[in-house]
Amino acid sequence: MTGMTQNLLGGPPPTELPDNADARTALDDGTDPVEVAARHPEYPGAWAALADRAFAAGGVIESYAYARTGYHRGLDALRRAGWKGQGPVPWEHEPNQGFLRALAALGRAAAAIGEDAEAVRCRTFLRDSSPTAADLLG
Repeated sequence: MTGMTQNLLGGPPPTELPDNADARTALDDGTDPVEVAARHPEYPGAWAALADRAFAAGGVIESYAYARTGYHRGLDALRRAGWKGQGPVPWEHEPNQGFLRALAALGRAAAAIGEDAEAVRCRTFLRDSSPTAADLLG
């Protein structure tokens, strides 16, 4: 089995999203997330940044909408990367962080508006996908 990683737990292998270096670098360099989302609408990290900014400013509904968009764009990307609806999405793989941040933001905004079932679903999904992300973003 040289060169192959064997999953000893029998579950699905981790899913790693491809990098979007242009979008990631733009956000890291301080480009407004509105501009990044407009140029790279497929990039969940831009939507997560918008969700965080809106929530911090008291815009819970706006945060919810941005987070929901990032979450769905992330699900689309995960499926294209071979994800079958379950299994690890490791935080340690930096391109996964935008999706995980959007998922956490969606749960936070859902809790803030009293959508308790959605908040619990998001927290559970986050923990199941990446315990590290759940600990960092929880």
